[in-house]
Amino acid sequence: MASSAHGIAPLADLGLMFSLSLRRRRFCSPSFSPTLSIKLCHGVSSKVFPNKYRNSALVVSKPSSVRRLRVSKSVELDHFLTSDDEDEMSEGFFEAIEELERMAREPSDILEDMNDRLSARELQLVLVYFSQDGRDSWCALEVFDWLRKENRVDKDTMELMVAIMCGWVKKLIQETRGVGDVVDLLVDMDCVGLRPSFSMIENVISLYWEMGEKERAVLFVEEILRRRIPYAEDDPEGKNGGPTGYLAWKMMVEGDYRGAVRLVINFRESGLKPEVYSYLIAMTAVVKELNEVAKALRKLKSYSRTGLIAELDLGDVELVEKYQSDLIVDGVCLSNWVILDGNPSQYGVVHERLLAMYICAGRGREAEKQLWEMRLLGKEPDEDLYNIVLAICASQKEAGATERLLTRVEVSSSLQKKKSLSWLLRGYIKGGHFNEAAETVMKMLESGFCPEYLDREAVIQGLRNRIQQFGNLDTYLKLCKALTDANLIEPCLVYLHIRKYKLWIVNML
Repeated sequence: MASSAHGIAPLADLGLMFSLSLRRRRFCSPSFSPTLSIKLCHGVSSKVFPNKYRNSALVVSKPSSVRRLRVSKSVELDHFLTSDDEDEMSEGFFEAIEELERMAREPSDILEDMNDRLSARELQLVLVYFSQDGRDSWCALEVFDWLRKENRVDKDTMELMVAIMCGWVKKLIQETRGVGDVVDLLVDMDCVGLRPSFSMIENVISLYWEMGEKERAVLFVEEILRRRIPYAEDDPEGKNGGPTGYLAWKMMVEGDYRGAVRLVINFRESGLKPEVYSYLIAMTAVVKELNEVAKALRKLKSYSRTGLIAELDLGDVELVEKYQSDLIVDGVCLSNWVILDGNPSQYGVVHERLLAMYICAGRGREAEKQLWEMRLLGKEPDEDLYNIVLAICASQKEAGATERLLTRVEVSSSLQKKKSLSWLLRGYIKGGHFNEAAETVMKMLESGFCPEYLDREAVIQGLRNRIQQFGNLDTYLKLCKALTDANLIEPCLVYLHIRKYKLWIVNML
C-alpha cells in the first residue's frame, strides 16, 4: 500500500475559535538538550524527505547580542544552504531575528514591515533558526504561515518546513512523549497550512512501527479517531485509505492477520469511526487468515495420510471449524459496515472479499450466492472463480448449486466447458462421490473431452472400493465400457476386474 496525501482539517473544522495572530503560545521544539543545533530528519526514510535535508545541521553560536549572530561554517544543508550565506545575510535578517525573539509584536507585523528587506534565502534561514532546540518553535510556524499567506512558499521552502516538522515529530517519538503531544504537533502543522505530498499521519505510524512501539502506534491512531481529525480531505470516496487501514495493513505485512481484524473491529465497537477503507483491509486480513488455516489443515491431512502424525480427533476438528466460523462472522460484520457507511462503488469489492472468504472456508452455497451478487452489481467474476465454487459445491454434494453453476457451461466455449467439467469431476472425487464422478467422466467422453489420466484412475479406484463395500457393479461397468469405447482402458483388464469382483460377490453370498 502506497502512502497518500491526506490533509488535516483547519481549525474552523475542529470547532475552535482561534486566530494565530491573536493567541500566541510558546511552543518550544521537542528537545531538552542545551545545544542550539538541530538535526533534520536524521535516519528517516529517503522516500519521505529530500536528500538535501537529511543529516543536515545548522549551528548558530549564541551571542551576547542578536545583531552579532553569524551562521558558522558548520552549516550543512547541501545545496540549500552554503557557506556563502554568511556573507549574503543583510542587517535586516538580524533585525528580524531580534524583533521576533523579543515578541513585542506579532510575527506577521514584523515580517510585513521588513518584507522588502528580506530575501527568500533569509526567510528560510529564519525558519531554520527558530526550529532549533530551545528556540520558540511556534515562531517558526507563524513565519511559515505568513509566507504561505503572502504566496512566498516555493518548493525549497516547503521541503525545508516539512523536514523541520518531521524532525520535531521524530524527536517527540524518540523521547517517548505522549501520543497526544504528537497529535498536537500535527494539528499545529495543519494550522499553518503545511500539507506535504505524503501523509504525515502515516509517517508517524511508520516511525512508531520501525521503533518497535506498536502499542503506541495503536494509541496514536486511536487518538486521531477520538479527536476526529480529518486525514483525507482530497479523498472524499476513501480510495486511498487512512490511519486505521494503514496500521491494519502494517499488521498484515507482518502476518498478524487476526490482530489486524480485531484492531478495526475494536475501534468501531469502542464508538470510534475508522475510515471505510479500513473495513476492506480487515476483510482482506480475514481472507488471508482463513487461507492460512486451510493450508495448515491440508498439511496436517497429508501428514496423517503418510503416517507422520495421528489423525485429527473430533475435538480438534470442532475447534478449527469454530475458529473459521468466528472469522467469517467478523468478515460479515465488516462487510455490513462497508454497506452502511460506504458508497455503492465499494459494494462489488465487498462481495468479492466475501466470496474469497467462503472459498477459503470451503462453504459452497454461500460462495455461490456471492457470485450472483457480484454479477447483479455489474462486477463479472473470473471464470476460474465459477469453477472453484463449482468444485466446492460438488465436493459437498450441493445438487441445486451445482446445477445452477452448470447452466453456464452449456453456453461456454469448448475449452472452457472441458475446464469446468474437470473442476466438477475433481470436486466429486475430493468429496468421495464416485457415482457422480463416474457420470461426469462419461458426460465428458460423450462431449468429446478426455479426462486427465489421474482423474480417471481416481474414479476407477473409488468405484472399486465401493464394490468391496456395497457390491454394486452397475456404475463401474458403465464407466469401464465408456472408457473402453474411448480406447482409454484395455478390454482385457476390464474383463479381469469384472470377473474378480463377480467371484468376490459370489463368495460373499
